[in-house]
Amino acid sequence: MKTYKYEAFTGVIEEQIRNGILQGGEKLPSIREIKERYHLSTSSVQSGFEYLMIKGLVESSPRSGYFVSEKREEYIPEARTKLSPVVRDEEFMKNMLLTSKRISESSSFNTTVPGDLLIPQKLILRTMQEVIREKGASLLRYYPSNGLEALRKQIAKQMGIHGCRFNPDELIITDGALQALTIALSSVTKAGDIVAVDSPCVFSILEVIANLDLKVVEIPVHYRSGFDSEYFRTVCTENNIRALIVTPNFHNPTGIRMSDETKKDLLNIAEDHQVCIIENDMYSDLYFEEKRPSSIKSFDEKGWVMSYSSFSKTLAPGIRLGWLNAGQYYARAERAKFALGRSVSPLYQELILKLLQENRYERHLRSFRKKLNQQAVQLLEVLRKSFPEGSYFHRPQGGYSIWAQMPENMDMKRFHQYCEKHTILFTPGNTFSLTDKYDHHFRVVFAERITPESLQVLDKTGTKAREFM
Repeated sequence: MKTYKYEAFTGVIEEQIRNGILQGGEKLPSIREIKERYHLSTSSVQSGFEYLMIKGLVESSPRSGYFVSEKREEYIPEARTKLSPVVRDEEFMKNMLLTSKRISESSSFNTTVPGDLLIPQKLILRTMQEVIREKGASLLRYYPSNGLEALRKQIAKQMGIHGCRFNPDELIITDGALQALTIALSSVTKAGDIVAVDSPCVFSILEVIANLDLKVVEIPVHYRSGFDSEYFRTVCTENNIRALIVTPNFHNPTGIRMSDETKKDLLNIAEDHQVCIIENDMYSDLYFEEKRPSSIKSFDEKGWVMSYSSFSKTLAPGIRLGWLNAGQYYARAERAKFALGRSVSPLYQELILKLLQENRYERHLRSFRKKLNQQAVQLLEVLRKSFPEGSYFHRPQGGYSIWAQMPENMDMKRFHQYCEKHTILFTPGNTFSLTDKYDHHFRVVFAERITPESLQVLDKTGTKAREFM
């Protein structure tokens, strides 16, 4: 440790003060006396006195010199600040847990993200390491507010392969899908406006709408066509609908895929009534058949559709990177994005860019889709065999979800109590609506690795459900 020349006299003064030899208010030797006694320069002596003053041992009096500080009792106020208890929204907390709580692999059928054993951990971590080596400290800086240009071009290229042409300059890279939805809604609505949603509708979308202080009209999905377009037309005629939020491909929670005819019909209605369609395209890459289904955006020639997606459902939930094709609403969307955050993680942007450019993402999707399809088939077989007669389980053509509908005479309260007692996690149907229309429904998710134990849990639960008829 570095020593200073002035310590020769400051140490002596400190010790004398501690031992009571020097008392408070007592005058100390002058600078000249200290200089002569310890053979120091004037500046060293002054530095020494400044050191003692900083420690609170010495005070200076102009033209009089230095004195031992008077010991004063420092007033320390009692910390009596009272904080109000934090008020939690119990209904919100309950719904959040119902859609995200995870107990064990064998009994968790509620979370629509890849389970730990389905996440391509080696692929992601290896690619991250490559990105860090290649980009270095540049990853610690802000990236463009609308996202890395090369990434926007690559996403547009990927969508073009599937028949949906994007202008990369209309794309905004976002911090996940919910941020993309928030930006889209903020661009076309103001508080008090009415928006339509497909129903049942995921809890997170309903929360975004509520936080923006918007009113909601629910439009039922259909098992065959995917959407009640005639009801939507009537709603648009009778109300000033500003936007429709819809998941046309492998809808969450039902797993339904909307027909191309219905997609075109929705677009015509939107054009007639000047309603912006906000298309959730998050699950379209998780198709089980030969090709990716068409998006509504691919039929849009007049600019009424904004489309958004995310990589959290196809890679890993912790990768918070999504995108929004804002189209004609770009100027407003860009400002809304900036207000929510200057830049999306550079590391995630470079990671996704590398996975797309080198075709690693597509290779992962091929094996991931195959695994999801196998698990959907396994679960359907057990569900249909074990649950009461009259139950219906919709066969998904992609995505993560199986939508279950129980017979009307089944006691759902007892069923959910049994599931809660045995920590079997489904998501109750009423979570997906502001109404009680789905109290005899629940969602089963097959994104966790399905094991023999998982199938035994489902079989036992279905058998138990027969007792609640």
